Amino acid sequence: MSEGASDRVGDHGPKRVHPGSIAIDFLRRAPQTVIGLPAIAGWSSGRGIGWILLAAAVVGAVMLFFTWIGWRRFTYTVAAHELVIERGLLNRSRRSIPLERIQDVSIERKPLARLFGLAEVRVETGGGEKDEAVLDSVSVAEAERLRAALRGCNLGADMFSVAEGKVETPEAAALPVIFQMSLPRVLLLGTFSFSLVWIAALFGGLQFVDQFLDLGWDRLRDWAEVAEDEVRARFSVTAALIVAVLALALGVVSGVVRALLRDYGFTLRAGAGRFRRTRGLLTRSEVVVAMRRIQLAMVQRGPLRGLLGWNALSFQTLGGSNDPSGRQVMAPLAREHEVAWIVDIAGLPPFERLPLRSVAAGHVIRSLVLALPWPMLVIGAAVMATPLAWLGLLLLIPVAIAALLQRRFHRYALRHTSLQVMRGVIAQRDWIVPFENVQVVTLRAGWLQRRLGIASVLVDTAGAGGGGAPDVVDLSLADARALATGLVERIG
Repeated sequence: MSEGASDRVGDHGPKRVHPGSIAIDFLRRAPQTVIGLPAIAGWSSGRGIGWILLAAAVVGAVMLFFTWIGWRRFTYTVAAHELVIERGLLNRSRRSIPLERIQDVSIERKPLARLFGLAEVRVETGGGEKDEAVLDSVSVAEAERLRAALRGCNLGADMFSVAEGKVETPEAAALPVIFQMSLPRVLLLGTFSFSLVWIAALFGGLQFVDQFLDLGWDRLRDWAEVAEDEVRARFSVTAALIVAVLALALGVVSGVVRALLRDYGFTLRAGAGRFRRTRGLLTRSEVVVAMRRIQLAMVQRGPLRGLLGWNALSFQTLGGSNDPSGRQVMAPLAREHEVAWIVDIAGLPPFERLPLRSVAAGHVIRSLVLALPWPMLVIGAAVMATPLAWLGLLLLIPVAIAALLQRRFHRYALRHTSLQVMRGVIAQRDWIVPFENVQVVTLRAGWLQRRLGIASVLVDTAGAGGGGAPDVVDLSLADARALATGLVERIG
């Protein structure tokens, strides 16, 4: 049954994804065939170019056939109360997802999908899997219709008109833009997102080139030994500076490229109880976040961006997200007033720093104990190889300063409707956790904490875990019990 025909009869029978997904899947697997071409060429050696082309055509035809079979055997059905997905040729599987379990439905348009005018629909639930179901690929109109249907909308004539482009869904309507990132701001975000990965890639590339061009460090050292001592010293300093500048430039460029690919055209709209976020250069993604499913807000500030007054805002939702952090990013680079506006639209209370209380003084001792021993052991072992390793103790100074400052930046308070926590020295984070969203409160004291007379209060909310929980660490025992009791009373 074709996609257009099935749109007219409704979701009473199984449907297939768009036939264009056959071409997309085939193109995705093409690199695997290219890798196997040397083996085909070896098998066809002595038989001429015609045999090589014939073998490659046979392999491509087999791949295309199995891709078509996979498309043919993959069906989905949106029933009255469930989404049903069936797949497989020999091992046939049937997966049923109740509609009430579906938390978020996102739409992504990767480069190949955009080339064919298609989109990918990702279904998220409150379970451990980030993607409970993926429909790849359907038409853009079908993606919009599916998103509305999976959110429990009436699958009547209006919805079928939506699929034909006659009626606009609330999500597709021109909702007010509440936050938008211009190209200069995206580039600035990329500059802040400096990556050291390129340094390793640079030296890895030099090692790879060395295998073919025989331009390794040994030859460079031989060349340097021929020159005068002064010239050799200047060459070494110059080479080190060139490598450092090149690595720095590559790190900045990589950050800018990643920011452009991910956040180009970042636009956040709000209305009808939902946020609608679109972003991406090559892969265009569209995510709708229901405000009632927002569990907490987290504001992050890096060392440089925080100093310049820039923040990043993300929400943890009931269904988690596809992001590696487990949260939905609402504003990757925003001023404080922009963050406050988005938080207010979400129905969350504002973050208030003045009433926040400091944690116990034992937090300083525990931070030093946890931060210093391992670096000192490494330096001590290095001293056995060279006395100059003692200079490594200078590196412990910023580590010790950061440990001493942790107590200053770790504060908390029970406000009128929320728990508010701030933590972090270099990378600072603020949390706003409404009381009604707190699921579990744990009072925990480790061996060292018991010796120092302190304890931590761990706070869990519903939704996917992504690290960075709003825990309050190293309170005095009395304050820890009071905080835990206060949270239990407010959520009870």
